Amino acid sequence: MEVKSAKFIRGLVGTDPILEDGTPQLVFIGRSNVGKSSVINTLVNQKKIARTSSRPGHTQELNVYLLNNAFYLIDFPGYGFAELPQEKREWVKKMINWYFIKADYRPMKVVLIIDAKVGPTKDDLSILCQLENRGNDIVIVANKIDKIKKTEYEKKFEKINIAVGGVKVVPFSAEKKIGVAELLAEILG
Repeated sequence: MEVKSAKFIRGLVGTDPILEDGTPQLVFIGRSNVGKSSVINTLVNQKKIARTSSRPGHTQELNVYLLNNAFYLIDFPGYGFAELPQEKREWVKKMINWYFIKADYRPMKVVLIIDAKVGPTKDDLSILCQLENRGNDIVIVANKIDKIKKTEYEKKFEKINIAVGGVKVVPFSAEKKIGVAELLAEILG
């Protein structure tokens, strides 16, 4: 499986006909500064389709991309960045709750991106619990594995797997293109 075409459609801040048109949806969600944009760019093999920012918390809308003319990839704003003003942090929480609970959208898969070196944070585990409680099909991307020392790798992943309780974890490095085929198989297969 591969992504043969990818294009940015538009950014959303709430209800939009695009979310109701019957096209399957794939959601990418994760903390600010976890490398969501880099993961997306690597998967679609385009360097700048998803904008990366040196300022965490920069994305303030749901960015919608059309992949393979077959489904939408919905990139959520990053959550949990303490330096954002409280009202922006609350807004991100409201967007997540709106999409998954109030609007009750049912994406074909939710990709929760965590930092492999840091492991799942309290915020990551809270989001994971909410997603599981809603019955979402989830895969976790443990990004930035290239930052983990080889001697720490097995212990780190054992801790991650215990923390996430049986949810599929894909080790990933956008920089070294590790895990790309495995993640594509999970989301497109």
